Amino acid sequence: MKYIILVSHGEFANGLKNALSMLAGDRENLIACGLKDGKSADEFALEFEAVVQKISLEDEVLLFGDLIGGSPLTTACNVLVEKGFGQNLRIVGGMNLPAILSDLLSVDFMDLDMLKETALSEGKNALAEFVLASVTEEEDI
Repeated sequence: MKYIILVSHGEFANGLKNALSMLAGDRENLIACGLKDGKSADEFALEFEAVVQKISLEDEVLLFGDLIGGSPLTTACNVLVEKGFGQNLRIVGGMNLPAILSDLLSVDFMDLDMLKETALSEGKNALAEFVLASVTEEEDI
């Protein structure tokens, strides 16, 4: 099975998982874990180990973190590498709803490298300026 794992500071990963569930339904292969305020990286590592316990070395993992170099992502990477994931692991720093949604809907049809590239592309393309049309005084009347 291919798993998509979200890690973040605070509740961002869990909130993103909740939004994804609203759009794509509950998915067994979508896991979220956040580093709660006041908790240490070591405490996060223990919590992360517990939520990924069901994943076997035959499974594939696409790991998303909110910040490259942040404690949640680096700690999650360390845990997965120590468990023996290497070949079956791809890591992306930065995450947004369009990037993860696209991968979640394509996870059964793409390999890990394609999923990683899709997430990077979708994530970048999702950022755009939204311009409101200006309303003239004449239209207000």
